[in-house]
Amino acid sequence: EFVMAAALSKAPHVQIAPLPALGNVPAPQETGETFKENAALKATYYSRHTNELVFADDSGLVIDALGGEPGVFSARYAGPSASDAANNALVLERLRHTMNRHAQFVCGLALAQAGTLLTTVQSTAEGEILTAPRGHNGFGYDPLFFYPPLGRTFAELTRAEKLAVSHRGKALRALLEWLSTENMRSTTA
Repeated sequence: EFVMAAALSKAPHVQIAPLPALGNVPAPQETGETFKENAALKATYYSRHTNELVFADDSGLVIDALGGEPGVFSARYAGPSASDAANNALVLERLRHTMNRHAQFVCGLALAQAGTLLTTVQSTAEGEILTAPRGHNGFGYDPLFFYPPLGRTFAELTRAEKLAVSHRGKALRALLEWLSTENMRSTTA
């Protein structure tokens, strides 16, 4: 998703690639209380194992009527190995008796190098949770997340449409803007 977003961002000076094979480096524990904290934790951790700039994200769904749940536990809302279908079913069950279905997708994105955090950004996409899934594109909560400006769920959008309005697309554009500004400062100093 980020590779395509970078291509669409018209930032030819930036290439995004998955982390190189890091051998037996275990994944860090996501112990942050916010998306930005978890993104920063992952970016600084992995940046200690490569000479490249590393960015990491932590994203999820925040539902007003559920006090912000599933939040940073979005991927494992229905349990540690829960499927997207199980997570979606739990959201629908918990919202069954409420009219307030406002929600937002949130993406925290962090950039680090050599174990040092350089910056973090956070972006959101506002929407509503439907009473039943719609669409077959995307993943996670996309079939439940209705985006009013386009009149469709994220799962009904093309990849390009979604990246233009999604929390991840917005966060990546903000990070690329930061990189561009920092690069300009470095070359003029």
